[in-house]
Amino acid sequence: MKNYYVYILASRKNGTLYIGVTNNLIKRICEHKNGEVKGFTQRYNIHLLVYFEYYHQVEYAIKREKQLKKWNRNWKISLIEENNPEWKDLYSQIT
Repeated sequence: MKNYYVYILASRKNGTLYIGVTNNLIKRICEHKNGEVKGFTQRYNIHLLVYFEYYHQVEYAIKREKQLKKWNRNWKISLIEENNPEWKDLYSQIT
């Protein structure tokens, strides 16, 4: 069974945020960190994994990603700080 992940990246604590979905979290975050993902995250140096959730069905992951993208910034920050109050880069925990 595949797992799917919704993740939030940040440029720094309280910095610019990016929300994405993937079926390979380690590979995708590595791509962001190495500047292989062209566009928004590369332009604004967004590469710290500060939050993620996993799902067994892609439909639920996509639904959650869309939900989080509609949230206001304060709600997103609260979600991050409830789970990762120091805004540590969680990448080392998943590798």
